[in-house]
Amino acid sequence: MTTLSFRTVERLVQGMPTSDGAGVRLTRVLTQNLQRRLDPFLMLDAFRNENPDDYIGGFPDHPHRGFETVTYMIAGRMRHHDSVGNEGLLGPGGAQWMTTGSGLIHSELPEQEEGLMEGFQLWLNLPAKNKMIAPSYRDIPPAAIPEYLGEDGVRVRVIAGASHGVEGAVQRPDTEPLYLDVHLPAGSRFVQPIAAGHNAFTYTYRGSVSIGGVAVPDRHMAILTNNGAPELCIEATEDSRLLIIAGQPLNEPIAQIGPFVMNTGEQLHQAMRDYQAGKFEAAAVRSL
Repeated sequence: MTTLSFRTVERLVQGMPTSDGAGVRLTRVLTQNLQRRLDPFLMLDAFRNENPDDYIGGFPDHPHRGFETVTYMIAGRMRHHDSVGNEGLLGPGGAQWMTTGSGLIHSELPEQEEGLMEGFQLWLNLPAKNKMIAPSYRDIPPAAIPEYLGEDGVRVRVIAGASHGVEGAVQRPDTEPLYLDVHLPAGSRFVQPIAAGHNAFTYTYRGSVSIGGVAVPDRHMAILTNNGAPELCIEATEDSRLLIIAGQPLNEPIAQIGPFVMNTGEQLHQAMRDYQAGKFEAAAVRSL
């Protein structure tokens, strides 16, 4: 198989250290200036903290409108509450997929006082036609995330989309997201099909991998080329773990102020007026 069959690395991104919520220290990997290039993805935050002072404040009540959030935990426990009384406990290996839609208020607070807290939050845009749908969410326990076991000890947790015939825990229309957590022993190789035209990137969170001869070390994103190649080939130079994320671009205007993501400035102003009027607190949340 020639190298033209594989996507290559367009650029590496290390991410920006920042803090959010009540002082939670994290790395913002997919920043606002990459939203057009990685449409339909709006943000990726990675956190890996062993010092409780860096995570204990969590993310108290805050609003959202117009997109989906995907929280995936590697270590630690996080309690979720929303504005109509729903709650869930997110633990190691679990995920939560939330469609904020027309608006809701929620909180994410650590349910531990010591130890490692590690995970990711991905923001996935909604198409204009669905910006104001009813909010929904789904808590996905570790056992509900299907896995593909490949050669040489390769293990793939399929959060969304599909890998080698294994359907993921979540399937979404319009953006058709692929979200994989890939565990690679040293010296192993993994090939993943990626749909033509879908924007894609990886994020290494353990070890180091090689994509088309380019080293992608720990805590680095690799933005992948849209070169028409149908597959991505990853080789592990040491025991490694990484995320593979891809999706169908929406090619729509993006207007964002903080936790509101709409298509126009007027829609953003309306979101702020609705929030100030208490309309988010009355949102009806349904299960995905």
